Amino acid sequence: MFKQALRPAMSRAALVGVTGLLIAGCAGSNRAATTTTAAAASSSSQGMAGMNMGGSSTSTSAAAAGSEEAAVKGASVDGIKPVPTQTLATADWQGMRIQARAMTAVPFVIFDGTHEQTVKPPKNTSFHLMVMLDDAHTGVAIPYAGVWATISRGGNVVYDERQWPMLSEYMGPHYGNNVALPGAGTYQLSLLVSPPVSARHVEYENVWLHPHRVNVSFNWNPDS
Repeated sequence: MFKQALRPAMSRAALVGVTGLLIAGCAGSNRAATTTTAAAASSSSQGMAGMNMGGSSTSTSAAAAGSEEAAVKGASVDGIKPVPTQTLATADWQGMRIQARAMTAVPFVIFDGTHEQTVKPPKNTSFHLMVMLDDAHTGVAIPYAGVWATISRGGNVVYDERQWPMLSEYMGPHYGNNVALPGAGTYQLSLLVSPPVSARHVEYENVWLHPHRVNVSFNWNPDS
């Protein structure tokens, strides 16, 4: 998989610096971040969302459309069970609203400026994790940040991956990746959010200057 080839060549710190080079993004590296604990939000069914990168990714869009239709009908597509879009947890960091959501796993395309790499979810994939970073006052999505997600259960890490900066016709800009969990249960999700690496207008000059960690718990039941 593309991400497996990329990770050995870069440290998590180096990933932050390549945000502007990849449409599918980077993760922060500073593990000494501040901690915010938020109660997991109750899940709510909001339908299914797909991915549409446009241009040469027509096949990816078609697969996403099939997943969306399956979510409505309750059937699986390529062995992937549909997951109604649901909010796993929310938190706030200096006016940045952080939301973790789950939806049906879909193929997506990573574009590095010259080449495309399609990432297809394996059959054991549980859901597509979306991390939404928004200005809590305006609702505008916040780009150029880095997000790393770690999921554990009973003290054992079951998922530890970069969340790609993503574009979606249906869900808008977000940071995401596909997640495989070992089964139903209560999980701990740790999100490391790195500061947006960009020029800023003065209203944002004193916020989001250091990596920030959000720790939440959520319940996962693949049969619900």
